[in-house]
Amino acid sequence: MLNVAIKAARAAGGVINRAALDVESVRISEKNINDFVTEIDHESEQIIIETLLGAYPDHGILAEESGSTHGSPSSDHIWIIDPLDGTTNFIHGFPIYCVSVALQVRGKIEQAVIYDPTRNDLFTATKGRGAFVNDRRMRVSKRTQLKDCMLSTGFPFRAEDDLEAYFNILRDIIPKTSALRRPGSAALDLAYLAAGYTDGFFETGLAPWDIAAGCLLVTEAGGLIGNYSGEAPYLDAQEIMAASPKIYAQMVPLLKPYSKFNTSSNNSADHISGDRVAQTGTVSLKASNSPTSMALKKLRAPQGR
Repeated sequence: MLNVAIKAARAAGGVINRAALDVESVRISEKNINDFVTEIDHESEQIIIETLLGAYPDHGILAEESGSTHGSPSSDHIWIIDPLDGTTNFIHGFPIYCVSVALQVRGKIEQAVIYDPTRNDLFTATKGRGAFVNDRRMRVSKRTQLKDCMLSTGFPFRAEDDLEAYFNILRDIIPKTSALRRPGSAALDLAYLAAGYTDGFFETGLAPWDIAAGCLLVTEAGGLIGNYSGEAPYLDAQEIMAASPKIYAQMVPLLKPYSKFNTSSNNSADHISGDRVAQTGTVSLKASNSPTSMALKKLRAPQGR
């Protein structure tokens, strides 16, 4: 299954690289304010889906642009796809973007591929068998003190994002680290963390397709992943932090006050009592009120070109 995922990701990367030669001619539309989609996102996604369902016609698909309209949503095997993570970077010719493909089997991510077409870097992982970049084994950073670490994150860009809360997080974290970076592709952020290029990662508002493959890369490289409270819900929780174990322990006290899963928060019960699918770090296509299902409803809504 990993080889099929690699084939699909490389095929999509070929589509992206060809389009990057003349990116100004690519048609662009806006899904939401500052949230763009291009014809290349759709073309890349289509070739991934065709490759995966060509090999496994009974599997399900959860993709950023087409949702769960392809394959079998009731399957135990669900492919989670981001055909072009870093679309805004791609539009501007800023070479930080990738293809992300993950396979969830009975609620657990078991295969992961992240392909960076601009550098021809291939990050892969199989559950229980380690993580690799270009066939070289990856391990998370060995740094033990947060003050020596370089973290990566993503900046809020949606109209409904809480900018003030994010600024407060930055005020707490920046003085305690060596550096903070915002590359613009969460999937690559996680791949770079797994490879030891960075030491930690945190972000809010991410969907399962943004992080599914990267999460397996990190855990197979020896890292930890959770929500801002440091606990298990993350894939469908819309808040995530990841790091090597020693750095993770130092990030939790800084991010926990901002977590919707923080039990010491006055509003935490309201956040936790509703959708529990994230409790296992998995994503369901059936939970009608989960963040994923809400995202799928938005994706299926008519959108202008």
